[in-house]
Amino acid sequence: MKRLRKIIFWCHLPLGVTGGVIILVMAVTGVLLTYEKQMIAWADNNSSWISTPSPATVPVPIDTLIANAQKERTSAPTAVTRRADPTSAIEVGFGRDAPVFVNPYTGEIVGSGSQRARSFFHTTTDIHRWLGAQGENRAVARAITGACNLAFLALVITGFYLWWPKTLNWRAVKRIIWFRRKLRGQARDFNWHNTIGFWAAIPLFIVVISAAPISYTWAGNLVYRMVGESPPPPRAAANQQTADGRNKNAESSPKAMASHHKLWESATAQISDWRSISMRVPAANDGRVVFTLDKSDGGQPQNRAQLTFDRQSGAVVAWEPFATYSRGRQIRSLLRFAHTGEVAGIAGQTIAGIASAAGAFLVWTGLALAWRRLWGWRRKRSRQEAPRDRNLGNLFPVQADIEASE
Repeated sequence: MKRLRKIIFWCHLPLGVTGGVIILVMAVTGVLLTYEKQMIAWADNNSSWISTPSPATVPVPIDTLIANAQKERTSAPTAVTRRADPTSAIEVGFGRDAPVFVNPYTGEIVGSGSQRARSFFHTTTDIHRWLGAQGENRAVARAITGACNLAFLALVITGFYLWWPKTLNWRAVKRIIWFRRKLRGQARDFNWHNTIGFWAAIPLFIVVISAAPISYTWAGNLVYRMVGESPPPPRAAANQQTADGRNKNAESSPKAMASHHKLWESATAQISDWRSISMRVPAANDGRVVFTLDKSDGGQPQNRAQLTFDRQSGAVVAWEPFATYSRGRQIRSLLRFAHTGEVAGIAGQTIAGIASAAGAFLVWTGLALAWRRLWGWRRKRSRQEAPRDRNLGNLFPVQADIEASE
């Protein structure tokens, strides 16, 4: 048992030292991204609200709202989002640019989203995922962060084993699971490392293991295979099939298309308890229009459904609530938002944020312990070599002794 513990320790230590800096970067940026949606909504607060309309007020057609918002941007709109709150403005998104908010009852522009807040979180996300790399360098950075994430998973697992006291009794456990006062130096770092590791082990394990399918295709495919399902086709192949279908529909369909407003009304009637509805603005050659209906504040796939219309006839092509997903797709969707904690709402986000902060402290204290261990080893080695140096000095006197004798 002692030998196994030593082997695991010498696997744990090099992994922590090698990937420590990258893991620290991902942990710190993970903390900054904890309340991304709430912070952006807070930054947009002054621009996203309208006065309460009268019950008899008729909404302006969605197509008109999109056209009005388009005048404020040079890029093409990508999505339109409406919330159930009648005092909430329509949000017309433009990719990474700040959205434009439009009064749904007058068509007037009421404001623009905070570009500064979005730029901050986009930059933080880029650092979290790709260490801020751009272009072709992202593939290399993604490989590095993915490998460090797997290393962090191994650290969480082996760390819990190393934490387990050699003699399992309350006195031994108590010394490890809580912070001890008046400790300094190595003793303090060791106590913090063990205590934080104990309390954060389970949420950290969930946050880290749920990141693996995001980083690696094989990890995402493994989720499907574990429940006996075939993985979906690669995204590139799926996109090509979709593009082929769009071109085919564009060639065979007449120019007349169902209005977005008519499709929007059909989508809002699909379920009664929606809290937000988003429409992906189709390209000119798209034969379908996709809506996402959400019964939560976002980030909870179990409360989300997708509705697809044929753009020409306005007929429903697919209605896909979470319950209709295959088991593998359900698990994969939940894992995606388990990484951010959003799957459990604001409480889950908070736990994930605390776990990320704990991860940063674990890396910091772990590196401090490794440095202290290295420094102690060097001092011990210097003391062992000191007598040998003194004997060599008798055989080979220094220059000052030679000069003195002369």
